[in-house]
Formats: sequence, C-alpha cells, structure tokens
Amino acid sequence: MTAGDRRVSLSRSTSESSVELELNLDGTGVAEISTGVRFYDHMLSSLAKHSLIDLRVKATGDVDVDAHHTVEDVAIVLGDALREALGDKSGISRFGDATVPLDEALVQAVVDVAGRPYVVHTGEPEGQAYVLIGGNYVGSLTRHVWESFAYRAGIALHVRVLSGRDPHHVVEAQFKAVARALRAAVARDPRVVGVPSAKGSLST
Repeated sequence: MTAGDRRVSLSRSTSESSVELELNLDGTGVAEISTGVRFYDHMLSSLAKHSLIDLRVKATGDVDVDAHHTVEDVAIVLGDALREALGDKSGISRFGDATVPLDEALVQAVVDVAGRPYVVHTGEPEGQAYVLIGGNYVGSLTRHVWESFAYRAGIALHVRVLSGRDPHHVVEAQFKAVARALRAAVARDPRVVGVPSAKGSLST
C-alpha cells in the first residue's frame, strides 16, 4: 500500500477455510462476494454498498460441516484489511454513528476506529441467536462477526437493535447501520490535521 492509497489485498488459509479479500476504503461500494454462505454474501454486499467501501471476497470452507468457520475467517480478514487500510489514521473523521431502519427493524451502530477494540452488542429479539437464515447462517453468527471483525480491526463497535421481528431484517439492518457508521468514521476530513486525537496518537 502506497502513501495515500487505502487499498489492501489479504489472504488467509487454514484447514477450515481459505479467504482472499480486496478492500478499497475510497471506493463506491462495488462488491464481488462469494463465501459459500449466500446470506452472508448478501450481508457483505450490503456492507460494501452502504459504506462505499469496494470489497471483493472469495472464500471456500467446510460449509458442509458448519458455516461458522468460513463466516468467522472472512470477518477476521475483513478486520485485518480495515486496520491495514486505515494506516496511521491521519486526516480521518474517526467516529461514526448511524441509525438505520429496515421495515420493522431499527438498528443503531456507533464506531470509533481509534485502535482500541471493544464490542457491545445488544437488543436482538429473543430466539434470534437460534434462527437459521438462508439454510446455513445461524443467527448467533451476527454477534460473532462483529466481535471477530472489530477485534482484528482495532475498533470500538456498539450495535444496538432497537426494534425488529423478522430475523432477516434484524441482521440486515445491523450490517447497514455498521456500514453507514464506518462510512462516516473512515472518511477523510480536510479540516483534520494529523491524527484525530488530543493526545497526538491513536492506539494500534
């Protein structure tokens, strides 16, 4: 990655999955996603579209056993890529906050890309963790995606499900809210000189 260029290509291979990922923070939301978990593909495409982050993901894994390994490993690589693409975080807004509706579902996401990982995830309706969506995506994976992504990216992420009934909507509203919050946080602000921190540096 050259100075000023916020594009990253990463890969990760284990006995459980293989992931190739390309990310461009200064894109237009173009997505090319193939993970073997169709619902996850849909969610990652929404993340790209609404964050304006170009994202290409090609993953294969033991989805015949469980979608868990592939979903987790893609989130890990996505977090690694975001951390690397942000570089020293000079000139960015740093914080992002978005509240997004999807019919009856309403989700708030707040993010700080300072480098200190933390996740607060609340409000999913009772039973959401046990719902099977799209054949092989279990509802409990959503929180695991945010945890894996945020800890590898080094971001503080708060996701609050304020309302929701349909399991698909509950998950999709989360991805869209996180996308919009990230869009704000990683945006360059011409008024920001250097690193957006009163102490002069951000944790890495």
